[in-house]
This record gives sequence, structure tokens and C-alpha cells, in this order.
Amino acid sequence: MLAARVNDHVTLDVYDSGKVGAFFDGYAIEIGTISTGAVKRARALREGLPIASLSPPRKATDQEIEALVRHLARSGLLEYCLVPPRGRELVAIEPQMQGYWPQAAKLRNSDTLVLSRFAYLRRRGSELVLESPRSPALFRIANPKLAAAIAALVTPQKVGTLLREKAFAGLALLGLLVECEILFKVGAKDEGLRASEGDEHLVVWDFHDLLFHTHSTEGRQANPLGGRYPYIDAIAPPAAVRPPWEGAPIDLAAHASAPDEPASSLAALLAERRSVRDFDEARPIRLAELARFLDQAARVKSKWSSQLDFGEGSIGPMLDYTSRPYPSAGSAYELELYLTVNHCEGLARGLYHYDADRHALVPIAVRTQELESQLSAASLGMDAMAPPQILLTIAARFNRVAWKYSAIAYSLILKDVGVLLQTLYLTATDLGLGGCAIGTGNIDLFARMTRQPFHVEGPVGQFALGRGRPAGVEGVPPG
Repeated sequence: MLAARVNDHVTLDVYDSGKVGAFFDGYAIEIGTISTGAVKRARALREGLPIASLSPPRKATDQEIEALVRHLARSGLLEYCLVPPRGRELVAIEPQMQGYWPQAAKLRNSDTLVLSRFAYLRRRGSELVLESPRSPALFRIANPKLAAAIAALVTPQKVGTLLREKAFAGLALLGLLVECEILFKVGAKDEGLRASEGDEHLVVWDFHDLLFHTHSTEGRQANPLGGRYPYIDAIAPPAAVRPPWEGAPIDLAAHASAPDEPASSLAALLAERRSVRDFDEARPIRLAELARFLDQAARVKSKWSSQLDFGEGSIGPMLDYTSRPYPSAGSAYELELYLTVNHCEGLARGLYHYDADRHALVPIAVRTQELESQLSAASLGMDAMAPPQILLTIAARFNRVAWKYSAIAYSLILKDVGVLLQTLYLTATDLGLGGCAIGTGNIDLFARMTRQPFHVEGPVGQFALGRGRPAGVEGVPPG
């Protein structure tokens, strides 16, 4: 039996009057009101309400309960448990993506299943969890024998064979794991498990890279994220400046330029750079300024091709390269800029891709709700009162780097992001504009907006851009 219940962090209050509310993380929210005839079933969500009882709805109260359960699921307040007949709970399923609803793939005895190379078991406190950066949910394993049975699927096995085993996990669980891409089907003619899992874009991903990408961003994981000071009770605040090493210091100030010597233009620009979080809505950035900004910071300057040469007469295919204003690992230039325009004089509100080759903006149709969600998340990420005039999302074409580099591909991409962010900062400062790097982004929201799988091209950085609010606010430290 698969059942839905509120998760451990949620207290669900269902009053006799039919009023429904929830309390979690110190917040109380009103869910709505149901009929008194549905109260008893709604209270069952505290322990577990069978999902099979929700559909097809036979009575009006059935529709009410299903609507309530779906609302709780969209709000991230539910988890699910799988309990066999006359047995104890096998697993609890914790959604990692907004709106996850458990589905089980249909399996035949002739299907061959194998464990995904991205799946892993780990200890979380006193619990054992099974998860994958590709999965919209993680599975909390209640029985260690079940973990061993799942681990045995490192070798492909037919469903029919599994059905005959004493430690068989159950067809329902296998279907759930396949739907979550923790297990996947392989065919008799498949050559190599890596190539058989997913598409050509997934082939280039290493396990640690995809895991870090999904678990250091929003959208595909439900862990606490951001400035939460999680170790404030465990260790003292680390010092801002490292304690000096022992040994006689060499005073560099004595060897510096004369005090009256003017600073270089670069030194002046670096000294002037600030993180600007508040923008002047009365004087928005103009399209002409945006065009100049992108030209100086990100435009393709030249293109060429070169044949891959392994040395000693061994050659590979012809490779294409570009040159841009900032350096990039292996001249890959895998980073793309997507502009979420909120307020720009001469440019309509919406989402655009910056075509760095043609120096052009290409509009992308998106829903207003998605646009608003991205902008509001940016203002929250900056701790600002209002959204930026323009939000630049730095996305990576992951395979451009991973096709060449093993083990370090994602690390190189993040280094490239750092270089580009500093370039954006200095260009904005040079043009009299304001900018601010933002620490995270929602990779699932971006995937929905661009209609691209998250592992093909996804956000790895964000930068707010606009005309800064006039000076006059005291006590704001430089960023």
C-alpha cells in the first residue's frame, strides 16, 4: 500500500468545523476549509492516507480530500510510505522537487533492471537513504535487507528473476524506483550501461559533478539552503583574516609605488567596484547601455577551427573555438547569458537569450508566473527590497567542457563563472551601472522556462544589473 502523510516537520490541524491549517518551521498557514464529512479522512494524513483511495473520486468528499492532498503536495508538506500487506513500512519517500507525486513505472517479467550510476546509499543521522541527483524524491530505507537487495542490482537482473527471490523488494517499489530514475531498464542489445542510461548529454556527466550541481542549487533538492548559520552552536565564527605564519615578514609597503603616484585605470576600477543591490526605478537602464555592456563583457570577438592532435601522428576531429573578453578553460566558452528583463528602457519585459556571436537578444516565450518567480527569488537572494532591473542567468552547456575534461569538468565551469562574474562587475562599474552576484538559482525553474532538460544546459550563476539607486544610504558595507 502506498500512502500519503504529512512529513515529520509539519503539524496538521483539522478542526471539527472543517478548517485546515498547518504549522512548520515556526510558521502557521491556513490551508482552507473542507466539509465536516471529510474531516476524519483528512486527519488520517497524520499517519497515512492510502493514495488508491483518492481516485477515481466517487463522492464529493473524495474530491475534497484529493484536492487537499494535492495542495499539500504542491506545498512540499507531504511524504509517502510504502507498506506491504501484513508487513512493516518498507520505505518512506521524501519529495525533493516541488509538486512531486509518486508514480510507478509498469514493469514486465522480461524487463531487465539495473541500478543507476548516479544512485547512492548513505547514512543521514540514524537513517539510511537512497537517492540520486536525477531523482525527484529520495527513499528512506526502513529495512537493511531491502538496501542489500537494491544494492544487488548493480548487476542487471530480470524482473521475473527478482520475483522469485525471497528478499524481493516488491514490484511496486521497483516501479517507483524506475520512475525516479534510480533504476533503469536495459535492453539485450544495449552496449555499455553508461551509454544506455539517459541521452547523449547525460553520458558526459560524472557522478560527483551532477550531484554537486543539483545539491548546491535550488529546484531539485529539499535540503536547507542559504545563509542559515548551521554550525553556530558547534564552532566559533572563523576569523576574517588568517592568523599570520611564523617567520620574519617582508613589508611590501616599503617597496610599493610612491604615495603621490596616480593609480592605474584598472586599480581605480577595482577600488570603485561595489555590489549594488538597490536600483533606481525612476531611471532604468537603457537598451543602448545594455548593448554596450554585453559587447564589452561577453561578445564573441573571433572564431577559428583547429584539428584535435593527440601527438605522434594521431589526430581527431576538427574543433571549433571562439575568443571572448574573459578567459575560459580550454577556450571552451561554455557559458551562455539569459536575461530576465524587469525594467529596461527600450526593451520589453521578458526572457531573452544573448546570442554572443551575432550580438543580439533573442526573446523566449515564458509564463508570467515563472518570470515573477525568478525575479522575486533574485531579490530574496540579494536580500533586496525589490527585484533587479535585469537578471542575468549564467547557464552552462555542460557537454562543451565535459566532452574534453574528466573528473574536473564541473570544477572548471565554476572557475569560468567566477571569471565572468568579475568581468561583469568591472564592466558595470566602468559604465556607471550597478551589479550584484547572486549565490544560487533554481535549476528546475530555469529548465521549465527554457524547456531544456536540467542536465543539458542549466544555471551556474546569476548577476543582477541596473542603474544603482543614488548614493546617500549610510552604513552599507561594500560587497
